[in-house]
Amino acid sequence: MKPPCSLMRQTVCQIAAFALSAASLPALAQWQWTDSAGKAVFSDRAPPPEVPDKAIRKRPSAANAPDPAPAASGPSIVPATSAASAPSAASPPVIPRTDSALAARAKQAEQAEVAQRGAQEARLRQARADNCARAKSALAHLATGQRVARSNDRGEREVLDDAARALEQRRLQGVVDTECRRP
Repeated sequence: MKPPCSLMRQTVCQIAAFALSAASLPALAQWQWTDSAGKAVFSDRAPPPEVPDKAIRKRPSAANAPDPAPAASGPSIVPATSAASAPSAASPPVIPRTDSALAARAKQAEQAEVAQRGAQEARLRQARADNCARAKSALAHLATGQRVARSNDRGEREVLDDAARALEQRRLQGVVDTECRRP
Protein backbone atom coordinates (compact mmCIF):
# COMPACT_ATOMS: atom_id res chain seq x y z
CA MET A 1 0.00 0.00 0.00
CA LYS A 2 1.24 3.44 -0.92
CA PRO A 3 1.38 6.24 1.60
CA PRO A 4 -1.43 8.84 1.17
CA CYS A 5 1.07 11.54 0.22
CA SER A 6 2.20 9.54 -2.81
CA LEU A 7 -1.39 8.82 -3.84
CA MET A 8 -2.18 12.52 -3.71
CA ARG A 9 0.88 13.36 -5.80
CA GLN A 10 -0.11 10.74 -8.35
CA THR A 11 -3.64 12.16 -8.57
CA VAL A 12 -2.30 15.69 -9.07
CA CYS A 13 0.04 14.43 -11.80
CA GLN A 14 -2.84 12.65 -13.57
CA ILE A 15 -5.00 15.78 -13.44
CA ALA A 16 -2.15 17.90 -14.78
CA ALA A 17 -1.53 15.43 -17.61
CA PHE A 18 -5.22 15.43 -18.51
CA ALA A 19 -5.34 19.25 -18.50
CA LEU A 20 -2.27 19.50 -20.72
CA SER A 21 -3.65 16.99 -23.20
CA ALA A 22 -7.01 18.77 -23.30
CA ALA A 23 -5.28 22.10 -23.89
CA SER A 24 -3.49 20.71 -26.94
CA LEU A 25 -6.71 19.71 -28.75
CA PRO A 26 -7.06 23.03 -30.63
CA ALA A 27 -3.59 22.41 -32.06
CA LEU A 28 -5.09 19.55 -34.06
CA ALA A 29 -6.74 22.07 -36.37
CA GLN A 30 -4.42 21.64 -39.33
CA TRP A 31 -4.42 22.66 -42.94
CA GLN A 32 -2.78 20.36 -45.44
CA TRP A 33 -2.03 21.24 -49.05
CA THR A 34 0.43 20.48 -51.81
CA ASP A 35 2.77 23.30 -52.78
CA SER A 36 3.92 24.09 -56.33
CA ALA A 37 6.89 21.71 -55.98
CA GLY A 38 4.54 18.83 -55.12
CA LYS A 39 5.51 18.61 -51.44
CA ALA A 40 2.87 18.22 -48.74
CA VAL A 41 2.67 21.22 -46.42
CA PHE A 42 1.04 21.17 -42.96
CA SER A 43 0.11 24.38 -41.14
CA ASP A 44 -2.22 25.80 -38.52
CA ARG A 45 -2.98 28.69 -40.90
CA ALA A 46 -4.77 28.78 -44.21
CA PRO A 47 -2.64 28.40 -47.32
CA PRO A 48 -1.59 31.49 -49.25
CA PRO A 49 -4.06 32.81 -51.84
CA GLU A 50 -1.98 31.55 -54.76
CA VAL A 51 -2.62 27.91 -53.74
CA PRO A 52 -5.56 26.59 -55.82
CA ASP A 53 -8.49 24.87 -54.07
CA LYS A 54 -7.71 21.55 -55.75
CA ALA A 55 -4.27 21.52 -54.05
CA ILE A 56 -5.80 21.76 -50.55
CA ARG A 57 -6.00 18.24 -49.12
CA LYS A 58 -7.41 18.90 -45.67
CA ARG A 59 -9.16 21.77 -43.95
CA PRO A 60 -9.70 22.03 -40.18
CA SER A 61 -13.18 21.32 -38.91
CA ALA A 62 -15.30 24.40 -38.18
CA ALA A 63 -15.57 23.55 -34.44
CA ASN A 64 -11.88 23.92 -33.61
CA ALA A 65 -10.57 25.87 -36.57
CA PRO A 66 -8.70 29.11 -36.05
CA ASP A 67 -9.78 32.04 -38.19
CA PRO A 68 -8.45 31.44 -41.69
CA ALA A 69 -5.65 33.86 -42.46
CA PRO A 70 -3.22 33.75 -45.36
CA ALA A 71 0.00 32.06 -44.36
CA ALA A 72 2.93 34.43 -44.25
CA SER A 73 5.57 31.76 -44.90
CA GLY A 74 6.44 31.93 -41.22
CA PRO A 75 7.57 29.23 -38.83
CA SER A 76 4.11 27.64 -38.62
CA ILE A 77 4.43 26.03 -42.09
CA VAL A 78 6.25 22.71 -41.97
CA PRO A 79 6.85 20.71 -45.16
CA ALA A 80 6.25 16.98 -44.78
CA THR A 81 9.27 14.71 -45.01
CA SER A 82 7.36 11.78 -46.43
CA ALA A 83 4.65 11.57 -49.02
CA ALA A 84 2.98 8.67 -47.19
CA SER A 85 0.05 10.76 -46.00
CA ALA A 86 -3.06 10.00 -47.98
CA PRO A 87 -5.50 12.76 -48.89
CA SER A 88 -8.56 12.75 -46.69
CA ALA A 89 -12.12 13.42 -47.69
CA ALA A 90 -12.72 17.08 -48.45
CA SER A 91 -14.59 18.86 -45.70
CA PRO A 92 -16.81 21.83 -46.47
CA PRO A 93 -14.90 25.06 -47.14
CA VAL A 94 -14.38 27.35 -44.19
CA ILE A 95 -16.20 30.63 -44.76
CA PRO A 96 -14.42 33.60 -43.22
CA ARG A 97 -16.52 35.44 -40.65
CA THR A 98 -17.00 39.17 -40.77
CA ASP A 99 -17.11 40.76 -37.38
CA SER A 100 -19.97 43.24 -37.54
CA ALA A 101 -19.00 44.77 -34.20
CA LEU A 102 -15.47 45.40 -35.49
CA ALA A 103 -16.85 46.99 -38.66
CA ALA A 104 -19.19 49.17 -36.60
CA ARG A 105 -16.30 50.30 -34.37
CA ALA A 106 -14.17 51.10 -37.43
CA LYS A 107 -17.01 53.11 -38.98
CA GLN A 108 -17.59 54.93 -35.69
CA ALA A 109 -13.86 55.75 -35.39
CA GLU A 110 -13.84 57.06 -38.96
CA GLN A 111 -16.89 59.25 -38.26
CA ALA A 112 -15.26 60.58 -35.08
CA GLU A 113 -12.09 61.42 -37.02
CA VAL A 114 -14.10 63.25 -39.70
CA ALA A 115 -15.99 65.18 -37.01
CA GLN A 116 -12.73 66.07 -35.26
CA ARG A 117 -11.21 67.30 -38.53
CA GLY A 118 -14.36 69.35 -39.21
CA ALA A 119 -14.23 70.92 -35.74
CA GLN A 120 -10.53 71.74 -36.16
CA GLU A 121 -11.18 73.35 -39.56
CA ALA A 122 -14.05 75.37 -38.04
CA ARG A 123 -11.74 76.62 -35.23
CA LEU A 124 -9.11 77.56 -37.82
CA ARG A 125 -11.69 79.44 -39.95
CA GLN A 126 -12.90 81.29 -36.84
CA ALA A 127 -9.34 82.26 -35.84
CA ARG A 128 -8.63 83.52 -39.36
CA ALA A 129 -11.86 85.56 -39.34
CA ASP A 130 -10.91 87.09 -35.95
CA ASN A 131 -7.39 87.94 -37.19
CA CYS A 132 -8.87 89.48 -40.32
CA ALA A 133 -11.31 91.64 -38.36
CA ARG A 134 -8.60 92.85 -35.94
CA ALA A 135 -6.15 93.66 -38.73
CA LYS A 136 -8.80 95.60 -40.69
CA SER A 137 -9.78 97.53 -37.57
CA ALA A 138 -6.16 98.41 -36.76
CA LEU A 139 -5.51 99.40 -40.40
CA ALA A 140 -8.59 101.65 -40.39
CA HIS A 141 -7.43 103.24 -37.12
CA LEU A 142 -3.98 103.98 -38.60
CA ALA A 143 -5.59 105.50 -41.71
CA THR A 144 -7.39 108.16 -39.63
CA GLY A 145 -4.12 109.97 -38.96
CA GLN A 146 -4.57 110.10 -35.18
CA ARG A 147 -1.62 109.61 -32.91
CA VAL A 148 -0.97 105.99 -32.10
CA ALA A 149 1.00 104.90 -29.07
CA ARG A 150 2.16 101.46 -28.06
CA SER A 151 4.39 99.90 -25.43
CA ASN A 152 7.95 98.99 -26.30
CA ASP A 153 9.98 96.00 -25.04
CA ARG A 154 10.70 97.71 -21.71
CA GLY A 155 7.02 98.53 -21.16
CA GLU A 156 7.46 102.24 -21.93
CA ARG A 157 4.87 104.11 -23.96
CA GLU A 158 6.07 105.40 -27.33
CA VAL A 159 4.24 107.30 -30.05
CA LEU A 160 4.62 106.08 -33.62
CA ASP A 161 6.32 108.49 -36.01
CA ASP A 162 5.56 108.56 -39.76
CA ALA A 163 8.12 105.84 -40.63
CA ALA A 164 6.88 103.51 -37.88
CA ARG A 165 3.27 104.23 -38.93
CA ALA A 166 4.03 103.32 -42.59
CA LEU A 167 5.83 100.15 -41.46
CA GLU A 168 2.87 99.14 -39.26
CA GLN A 169 0.42 99.82 -42.12
CA ARG A 170 2.42 97.52 -44.46
CA ARG A 171 2.51 94.82 -41.80
CA LEU A 172 -1.24 95.06 -41.18
CA GLN A 173 -1.98 95.07 -44.91
CA GLY A 174 0.02 91.82 -45.21
CA VAL A 175 -2.08 90.31 -42.41
CA VAL A 176 -5.30 91.45 -44.14
CA ASP A 177 -4.08 89.98 -47.45
CA THR A 178 -3.31 86.55 -45.93
CA GLU A 179 -6.09 86.21 -43.35
CA CYS A 180 -9.01 87.81 -45.20
CA ARG A 181 -8.74 85.85 -48.44
CA ARG A 182 -11.24 83.09 -49.09
CA PRO A 183 -9.76 79.56 -48.90
